[in-house]
Amino acid sequence: KSAEGIERLDEHQQHKLLFYLRQFLDAISPTNWMFTNPQVIHETISTGGHNMVKGMDHLLRDIKSGQIKMTDTDAFAPGRNLALTPGQVIYRNKLIELIQYAPATEKVYTIPLLFIPPWINKYYILDMQPQNSFIKFLVDSGFTVFIISWKNPDALMEEITFEDYMTLGPLTALDVVKEITGSQKVNIVGYCIGGTLLAMALSYLTALGDKTANSATFFVSLLDFREVGDTAVFIDEPQLTYMEGQMMERGYLDSRSMASMFNMLRANDLIWSNVVNNYLLGKEPPAFDLLYWNNDGTRMTREAHSFYLRNTYLENNLIKPGKIVLKDVPIDLKRIRQDVYAVGTQQDHIVPWRAAWQIFQLVSGKVRFVLGGSGHIAGIINPPSKGKGGYWVSDKPAASAEEWMEGAKYQQGSWWTNWLEWLKPRSGDLKEPPSLGTKAHPPITPAPGTYVLEK
Repeated sequence: KSAEGIERLDEHQQHKLLFYLRQFLDAISPTNWMFTNPQVIHETISTGGHNMVKGMDHLLRDIKSGQIKMTDTDAFAPGRNLALTPGQVIYRNKLIELIQYAPATEKVYTIPLLFIPPWINKYYILDMQPQNSFIKFLVDSGFTVFIISWKNPDALMEEITFEDYMTLGPLTALDVVKEITGSQKVNIVGYCIGGTLLAMALSYLTALGDKTANSATFFVSLLDFREVGDTAVFIDEPQLTYMEGQMMERGYLDSRSMASMFNMLRANDLIWSNVVNNYLLGKEPPAFDLLYWNNDGTRMTREAHSFYLRNTYLENNLIKPGKIVLKDVPIDLKRIRQDVYAVGTQQDHIVPWRAAWQIFQLVSGKVRFVLGGSGHIAGIINPPSKGKGGYWVSDKPAASAEEWMEGAKYQQGSWWTNWLEWLKPRSGDLKEPPSLGTKAHPPITPAPGTYVLEK
């Protein structure tokens, strides 16, 4: 009997039941058990059972740390072999460090770029190793780039609100960027939840008559939270109330709680493959920069995270004009009149691409939507030098995501080059690069700064 056919279960309960049934089926897969996995049997015979001894050591280690080891955690570190693009922290407050990157070209575009990364993880997903660094790609292309590095909050910051994230984050950063560059316009990029915050900030600024934002780019960002895929399984009133109770005790949501949830969304890739490798085969996980970043999570402040979850996943208030109020200003996405470039990815398990596409229906500006391959991370960090994959692109509005897809054009390679073609005409003329910092905002410490190193 299918889960959909069980009486007295509403749609959300059916979704939860199906999700946990899939988790159960994944868990009992023959490949996950010692006596039904041929590779494990062979390894056990050939090593005389030594793989199981090592596997037990790995299991005890992971129990002690509270999470499965997915990659060699000693192989990477920001400032050693990650986040290497030269720059300076030129501003710091209790919530952010603002990094300005050093120019790599004789001339740069007049209008600078400001990145708002998610605060659920560290900013350096956009500045990994030199060969796959989005930041380096942009600096080498003649852009003056700034990025927010969020602080990893502790219990003393439990009263930090969502308004604080907007005020101390992008609003303050924009003022600093304008002072340093002399440009009254800034092109702004939001990634994931950073894009959700960007949308609110744009509506807020427009309501005040502030025209700083020249264009807006959204990487895998949700504005309409009706269709969020399996993430919805973890968000309902009882679960959120329980989570708020945990945060009330600690002052924050532990990063491991978020990591466990996201790992369950891709259990075969992020849980069971590591169970087999680490515990049954007795092997150490390989070094992989994206997985290192994935495990380098941050805590969520109690007040801000509760506000975010209730107003987005639970109540979907962002699409309701005036329902969310920040600093006494009702938020209305239709105020967003800037040109918009939005990216979704085909296999995104956190932001389903059809949900990301909804931005077409929500803002007043002209939108170009791009659908990349792969998922939430690999679909964004796909440099042209790899020569891999492709993407669909169209500027034409449509009645549905499916209709948009029918009219979209497929292009081979990385969408980064398409974004550059879109961004350059919106970035002004070429000029001498601005200095790193100014008298008002002198350099504090070299990139990647200090907040990114906090555990």
